Amino acid sequence: MSQFALPLDWPAAETEGSFVVGAANAEAVRHLGHWSLWPVMATILTGPRKSGRSRLGRRFVANSGGTLIDDADRRPEDELFHAWNRAQSERRPLLMIADAPPPTWAVALPDLKSRFAATPKLTIGEPDEALAAALIEKMLGVRGLAAPPEVLSYLLPRMERSYVAIQRVVDLIDDTALARRSRLTVPLARRALQRMGVIDDSS
Repeated sequence: MSQFALPLDWPAAETEGSFVVGAANAEAVRHLGHWSLWPVMATILTGPRKSGRSRLGRRFVANSGGTLIDDADRRPEDELFHAWNRAQSERRPLLMIADAPPPTWAVALPDLKSRFAATPKLTIGEPDEALAAALIEKMLGVRGLAAPPEVLSYLLPRMERSYVAIQRVVDLIDDTALARRSRLTVPLARRALQRMGVIDDSS
């Protein structure tokens, strides 16, 4: 039976097993899972947009009872300073998420700068082929579309290897499947990439 996409804004699943782990994020997942062993009760996590860093942060807070500050590089420095100190005194872990780690993210307050120097910093990298394939398969599955191996083999060499590109490709495949009322096939995936401007009619 053919599977059809639904015209919904699908929410990101928040269950323990919903976060797809690969080489790009395995270190961050391992570190956050062992927060009770941290010598400093704080960590700075950076990574590309759409990489799942905020979802990972929410899962961390649920598991640890700690504190999450998202977009930390845009927050007042005195807020970060007091949050860092409070995490140490209460022994409750603090996770700060930012686009880039200090010193790339300029910090003016000397006392905060010295605390950040002692704070572990983790980075989620861009996805490799295995993680990209797993993410595409999972995200399409949430939308009710099964991704045959031949479709993944077609998509992966032709698309940018980034989380933003993965999201765009999945959204366009979903939209194309809905418009054509079709299951997911290589021709449908080709049509989605053409609409995205990634390939021309001959590819």
